[in-house]
Amino acid sequence: MRWRAALVAFVLTALAAGAAVGLLRSVRGTGEEDRVRAVAAGLRCPACQGESVADSRSPIAAAMRQVVADQLAQGRNRAEIRQWFVQRYGPDVLAEPPAHGATVLLWAVPALTLLGAGYAALRTLRPRRDSARGGAVRPVPGGTVRPVPGGTATRRAWWAGAAGLVSLVAAVAIAADRLDRPAEQSPVDPVAVTVQLARDLESQDRYAAAAQLYRDALQDRPDDTIRLRLAFALLRAGDAAAAAQAAREVLAQTPTSPDGLLVLGLAQRGLHSAEATPTLRRFLAVAPEHPAAPEISRLLSAGS
Repeated sequence: MRWRAALVAFVLTALAAGAAVGLLRSVRGTGEEDRVRAVAAGLRCPACQGESVADSRSPIAAAMRQVVADQLAQGRNRAEIRQWFVQRYGPDVLAEPPAHGATVLLWAVPALTLLGAGYAALRTLRPRRDSARGGAVRPVPGGTVRPVPGGTATRRAWWAGAAGLVSLVAAVAIAADRLDRPAEQSPVDPVAVTVQLARDLESQDRYAAAAQLYRDALQDRPDDTIRLRLAFALLRAGDAAAAAQAAREVLAQTPTSPDGLLVLGLAQRGLHSAEATPTLRRFLAVAPEHPAAPEISRLLSAGS
C-alpha cells in the first residue's frame, strides 16, 4: 500500500510541476517578442479607444512598442519601463493605474476585519468531542454531562453576524472604491506622445524614424512647431529636399520665422543651391541673437 501511495504522490507532483512550467512559460513568453508584448499590454494606446499598445495597429503604438523593445535590450525591467512612460505622459498611460489613497486603505481594513472575525469564529465555534446533538455540553460532578442552553443559538448568531459583517464591509469597500476612482481615465494626448517619442528618437540619432513620427503628428495636428521639428529631423537625416519643403511650408505662414529661415538656408546649402547664402543672410538679419547666429556668420565668412 505504501508504494501505491508513493506512486500517486509522484504522479501528482509531476503533473503539478508540468502545470507550473506551462504557466510560467505562458506568463514570461518564449522570446523577445513575447517580452515586448507583455510590457506593452500594460500600456494604453493614446490614439485608440480601449486598446493596449500591444494590440493596437496605429503608428504611435508601433513606436511605443519599439521603445519598449529598445529599453528591454538595454536591460531595463518591466517596472522601470512603465515608470519611464509615466514620467513622460502621466499615470493615465498605464492600462491599469495602481490603486492609491483611500482605495487601498478601505480594501485592506475590511480584509483584515474578515480575517480577524474568521479566526475568532473558529476559536469560539470549534466543535468539541464531547458535544451533544442538542448543543454544547459542560461537565458536572459525578461524571455526567449537561447540555449548555443556547449552544445552537449561539452558533446561529455567530454565522448571522459573520454574514452581515461580510456584506457590510464589502459594500463599504466597493462604494469607497467607486468614490475614490474617477469616472473614467483622462485621455492621453496622442500628438504630445508622438512628438515626445520622436524627440527621444532624435536623442538616439534616429532622425529618419523621428521624422516619420513627426509626419504622423502633423496629420492629426497641423502645427508649425511640429513642422519645424520635422524639417530639422529631415535635415539631420540627410533629406535636404524634404527639409527645404517643410521649411517653406512654415515660411508660407510666418515669413520671418528664424528657425524656418535657418533650416531652409541649410537645406539649400546641402542641395548646393545659389539661394542658400541670401536665405542665411536673411536669417542673420531677422534673428542676430539666435544661438545659431555665430556659427552661421562663420560659415558665411568662410564661404566668401
